[in-house]
Amino acid sequence: MMNQTPNKLPITGHLMELRKHLLWVFVAMAIGTVVCFIFVENIYGFLVEPLARAMSVEGGGESTNRLIYTGLTEAFFTYLKVAFFAGVFLTFPILLLQIWQFLAPALYKAEKMAFLPFLIATPLLFFAGGAVVYYGIIPAAWPFFLSFQSGGAETALPIQLEARVSEYLDLIMTLIFAFGLCFQLPVLLTLMGKAGLVKAQTLKSKRKYTIIGAFVMAAILTPPDVISQVGLAVSILGLYEVSILLVSLLEKKNHKNPDAQSTDTI
Repeated sequence: MMNQTPNKLPITGHLMELRKHLLWVFVAMAIGTVVCFIFVENIYGFLVEPLARAMSVEGGGESTNRLIYTGLTEAFFTYLKVAFFAGVFLTFPILLLQIWQFLAPALYKAEKMAFLPFLIATPLLFFAGGAVVYYGIIPAAWPFFLSFQSGGAETALPIQLEARVSEYLDLIMTLIFAFGLCFQLPVLLTLMGKAGLVKAQTLKSKRKYTIIGAFVMAAILTPPDVISQVGLAVSILGLYEVSILLVSLLEKKNHKNPDAQSTDTI
């Protein structure tokens, strides 16, 4: 059975179609931001809960620490930033859906079926990356940073954390997005393998460079502590191995059924 012929549009038609999909993305993110701003205090509480818990443990009971802001408008704009962050995070699947709807008319039916698993895996891996940060990295990293506090008996003057709310939320949001994006590695490499741009043997031969690159990337994207850097680097390396496995399975499938390669390639 022949595949359905993709729709062909002039360049202006593609630009108009792209404009329409981008508009839907911006509208969805704007609506998501407004909705999240209504619940921004709950979102803020969720993001600072790991720090509050770590402060409480470090202080041996009920925490008396606080987050501060030093500019009159800082707290307001921080709330706006949190709402925008949450809105983008929650509407990320809509962005992928619009990308799919833009690309789908140019794909054959077999190509659509081949592309669909990647569309599903992308938001799941993005959310998984955020979950790894929140439930794995942060509970281990925050006590490390708080361990540098001291009383006056040890250092003549006490060293106590007085963190700015904007700096803390910038840090945790950067970590969540960094892990979410890095968790897209299997999708990216498997797509490249499906397109014939990389081979499993090539990925295996580049392991030593990947190890160096993973730790360099972790050093750039995470705070200067061993826990978060090693956590991100190990995650990247684990995802790289998963990518090698997926590309190997793809190559075996194409080797057994060479005719499928021409229809499955994106």
